[in-house]
Amino acid sequence: MLSIPTFFLILAVITFLEPGIYNIMIVIGLTSWMGVARLVRAEFLSCRDREYILAVRAIGASGFRIMFRHMLPNSLSPVIVSAVLGVASAVLVESALSFLGIGVQSPTPSWGNILSTGKDNIEIAWWLSFFPGTAILITVLGYNLLGEGLRDALDPRIYEGSNK
Repeated sequence: MLSIPTFFLILAVITFLEPGIYNIMIVIGLTSWMGVARLVRAEFLSCRDREYILAVRAIGASGFRIMFRHMLPNSLSPVIVSAVLGVASAVLVESALSFLGIGVQSPTPSWGNILSTGKDNIEIAWWLSFFPGTAILITVLGYNLLGEGLRDALDPRIYEGSNK
């Protein structure tokens, strides 16, 4: 699944389905799991060889307990940050699809539809494209800053050397 570019996979699926808001959300959700799955796997592999996991194994804890009581809570913060950054990516993909005319259709408002309508009148009414584009920019920037803030707040490794 990672060998196929996500945007082109979404384009291919949307051409076969009816381009509605629910189909767009489902397709974006189904195509964005691969990066998160790789992140979870990498976090679990890095936790597997840490000292606290070896100590829990030494006292005889079961694999189920090790995975759900120790590895999952310590691996969850990067996944939460990735999910927040994924929302920003989904906003960009949805607005790009709507701008191209294969996303959310006309009666349902979408920033991509508004941008597409505004591009025809850019010379006489520049604000028809400026404000939806600015709204997309602010939304994506807000989610990216929220993700970075969560990364700083949830990652205990940042504070390792600061108490000297």
